[in-house]
Amino acid sequence: MAIVRPFKGILPAKDKVHLVTSRSFDTYDKHTLDDKLKYNPFSFLHIIKPDFYATKKVKSNSPDYLKKVKAKFDEFLKKDYFEGDERDSFYIYQQESYGNVYTGIIGCASIDDYFDGIIKVHEQTLGHREEKLKDYLRVVNMNAEPVCLTYSSDEKLEEIITSVVEQEPYFDFSTTDNTRHKLWKVNDEITVANISKQFEDIDTVYIADGHHRSASSALLGKIMRTENPTAQSDAGFNYFMSIYIPFDQLKIYEYNRLVKDLNGHSVLEFLKRVEEKFKIEECGKKAVVPDEQHIFGMYLKEKWYRLTVDKSLIDNSTAIGSLDAKILSQYLLSPILNITDLSSRKSDRISFIGGVGKDVIQIVQQSVDDGEMKVAFTLFPATIEQLIKVADNKEIMPPKSTWVEPKMRSGLVIYSLS
Repeated sequence: MAIVRPFKGILPAKDKVHLVTSRSFDTYDKHTLDDKLKYNPFSFLHIIKPDFYATKKVKSNSPDYLKKVKAKFDEFLKKDYFEGDERDSFYIYQQESYGNVYTGIIGCASIDDYFDGIIKVHEQTLGHREEKLKDYLRVVNMNAEPVCLTYSSDEKLEEIITSVVEQEPYFDFSTTDNTRHKLWKVNDEITVANISKQFEDIDTVYIADGHHRSASSALLGKIMRTENPTAQSDAGFNYFMSIYIPFDQLKIYEYNRLVKDLNGHSVLEFLKRVEEKFKIEECGKKAVVPDEQHIFGMYLKEKWYRLTVDKSLIDNSTAIGSLDAKILSQYLLSPILNITDLSSRKSDRISFIGGVGKDVIQIVQQSVDDGEMKVAFTLFPATIEQLIKVADNKEIMPPKSTWVEPKMRSGLVIYSLS
């Protein structure tokens, strides 16, 4: 039984929502980030990057820096860029992007569900990132972007959502990436109670995106419970903000791999090594975008190749054995290119490009043509069924196995841990 509770959200002022909300900080290149900070005083990015105008910079993620983040958020509150709801609410969020429509319920997930395995994971988190995010949450005291959780579609929840989205949304705005965002407040007591009650009948939810944010929230909650033994069970630190989107609405896209060198091999030597495990077909200038599992595209020396893995190498005895990200690492990246440790991010020889849009393949190809990268690999995306199977079997996907849509805007709904 999943515990999902409403909360008093902090939302941008209606006339500023399109100016306040932002993409995740790390998706901006430096030039775009500087422009956003320079020309949009309302952007949530000013909270994430509070010393943009300071002549003396403070070390990122230091205690003093985190205090600046908190102070900038408090400043936005005082200027009425944000408004706090007075009633516990759920929020229905809908996004229209690249012809897809995603609709989910924003509420608070319980850290006990995380500890007890009701919230299941498919990705290994890194201890140092958990600690960094935990320290951030402790000082800043808010969730500004929900963890994406997914579940098997529930008829009664769908009926509630349908009845809500037929009404006029509280927010309705578009962003420069041609994405439309809508948000509805749900705060009448009967509907709120029905949503919470209906989730109690759901045995399992899965983290689709946000493993480190979930883990750091759980870590902070455990510490805060020790420090506050008399705190009530509904204390803010016992929960983290999440958006619940059913399996059939979630979209998983591929994460492509780009490598800086051939590990000392010539092009001919490299191709000969690849041919030991894969059938190679030369495709010239035509980009290879895999249309089924176990097919890979490879771009090398201004040529595209189609790679088909030997079927005898596919391990169906485990959930991850048939994942293309695992196959590529096991039979090519590791033995041929000596890239063996993706999870620790110790290797600066590999990078990843994922997501939706026509320009993804262009970026992959351009990175090689410009000489920044030597070889690139395109993959077929993992399926939601594979994600569920990995999580159910308590296995771990390789890093950067899934690019999950939708991506939420930072600052659209904020959950205060206090």
